[in-house]
Amino acid sequence: MTQKAVIIGSGVGALATALRLRKKGFNVEVFESASRAGGKAVRIEQDGYKWGFGPSLLTLPNLIDELFIHCGKNPNDYYSYQKLDPICKYFFYDGITLNAWADNNKFAAELNTVIGEPSSNTLLHFEHIEANYNLTENLFLQSSLHKLKTYLQPAAFNAMLRIPQLGLFSTMHRSLQKRFATAKAIQLFSRYATYNGSNPYKCPATLNVIATPEYLHGGFMMKDGMPQLSEVMFNLAIDMGVKFQFNTKVEKIEVENKKAVGAWVRSELIKADIVISNMDVQYTYKQLLANEKHPENVLTQPRSTSALIFYWGMKKEFTELDVHNIFFAKNYEQEFKHTDELKTLSNDPTVYIFISSKLNKNHAPKGGENWFALVNAPHNNEQDWNKVIVEARQNIIAKLSEALHTNIEEYITSEVVNTPLNIELQTSSYLGSLYGNSSNNIFSAFFRHPNFSPKIKNLFFCGGSVHPGGGVPLCLLSAKLVDELVG
Repeated sequence: MTQKAVIIGSGVGALATALRLRKKGFNVEVFESASRAGGKAVRIEQDGYKWGFGPSLLTLPNLIDELFIHCGKNPNDYYSYQKLDPICKYFFYDGITLNAWADNNKFAAELNTVIGEPSSNTLLHFEHIEANYNLTENLFLQSSLHKLKTYLQPAAFNAMLRIPQLGLFSTMHRSLQKRFATAKAIQLFSRYATYNGSNPYKCPATLNVIATPEYLHGGFMMKDGMPQLSEVMFNLAIDMGVKFQFNTKVEKIEVENKKAVGAWVRSELIKADIVISNMDVQYTYKQLLANEKHPENVLTQPRSTSALIFYWGMKKEFTELDVHNIFFAKNYEQEFKHTDELKTLSNDPTVYIFISSKLNKNHAPKGGENWFALVNAPHNNEQDWNKVIVEARQNIIAKLSEALHTNIEEYITSEVVNTPLNIELQTSSYLGSLYGNSSNNIFSAFFRHPNFSPKIKNLFFCGGSVHPGGGVPLCLLSAKLVDELVG
């Protein structure tokens, strides 16, 4: 008899899980409280401009290809992506700009020429983080940290023998101070902590490996933006026979004799052989498993940062900008003290601007650009977000106007804003945190919830709030781990 799987939520991790389980032969039904699939990887459209709600930089696209090939499909029939060069353009507070070229030698030479950072330091850094990435990838990303067999494999022994090399007992920022000679290079490479919502002044130096996929394999953009990924995954799922129920909220996961047997939807029990939650693990336990014992050691961990995002439709093209752009704060440490300790934004935040219309002209009216302007923000803690928006908008516009030598506000013709509160309400991300638990201590990886329930049989978890973490590549890997755990 064909087994049935119920999946709660339809983010990238859920869609990938649905595809894998359907390929395995399960009847798969997905329940989504929103009106469309995609989670944070959905499209926003207004006044002829198109933006992605959330993630923008694509790394490790081979994981997407692997998924489609696993499902017996040719990726070229569904989507395409383009390698970026430069990957990002950096703007420093004193007017210095530099390009992060896709070629490591060229990038190292750029750092040497523009800011005086010896090329040897940059290239040695790349060698170091690549070695650590290769040492830990199988253990921390490709395997469940919550299964004994993981620690019996050779990769685990190799990693344990090289613990000092991994930088577990130093912070990212401190390790970079030892490796680089210039403050600008240290700031540039410190920013990779924000890729999983961490603080470079607190998180372990091990997280330097976050930059590895970008510099080892490159940065990419989906031809039609990141929402294209969730759209093509959804279309493939429909073609394969996955069923979707939108505008449908799951009320409870039914547990009998410590075994998940289905989910309650509109006061009806939908029976299933396995249940997978793509919902934030906090809400999964608090709303759907209210009567079950909760893993308090996981649920009480500090949350990652969130974001304040301005989606701006600009009636002008800025030739001095590239697809990805970073405008650094003058005092980086002070910025993180604001978000991490004061739970607010500094007056001089680092601003990230993504402009997909640089490569896809359909994303903005002719002669215009679609700016995705993001600053790191604390998770929702009952701040007055309306007040924060007004102050941040003023500070961001002033900062960008000074750097670009023009009053950018004159060119804003369309605007959408997302706060941590909006993110929480729209995506059920607990407190609006983008990456689940914070990774600011050396044990953070082990405090992430596993992809299975240790207490409830046939209950599994995927997505950014559980192992191995947030971001498109890790969500795809979470689906792969669930696939393996289901057996």
